[in-house]
Amino acid sequence: MATLAQVGDFCPNEACPDYGKIQSEQPKKNIKKFGKRKGKQRYQCKTCGQTFYETKGTIFYRRRASEDDILETLALLAEGVRISSLSRAKGHKEDTILDWLRDAARHVEQVEEILMARYRVKRGQLDALWSYVGNKGEKGGIPKRPRVASSGERR
Repeated sequence: MATLAQVGDFCPNEACPDYGKIQSEQPKKNIKKFGKRKGKQRYQCKTCGQTFYETKGTIFYRRRASEDDILETLALLAEGVRISSLSRAKGHKEDTILDWLRDAARHVEQVEEILMARYRVKRGQLDALWSYVGNKGEKGGIPKRPRVASSGERR
């Protein structure tokens, strides 16, 4: 049975000749572990020398907040808690929370799986969350009709 490639199985550097080549398909392994920083595993490609973290390509990449804090915030958003309330309670800027939300929308399948398993968020709540993300910044409602002057001209 084929398994999905994980970060650390291939080089994510597009300029590398071994870009996207999965290690198990190659005669020699070109990705090696390259230490840890702040609990995150680092890797290095032997071909191009590029280093990258285990979180590369996820919503947690280059984030200062913990994975649990980000996921809990997303779960609370799915429950209907307002961003301004979360900002005050958790101590993160509203823009940061919105950025997490936008990144989560790019990784919908993985985020939904975690939120439904760990935080018992229901499908309907997630649908409402993603529709909120899709409509963020757009005003809804019915557009107003232009007012017409008594002479028939529009104001």
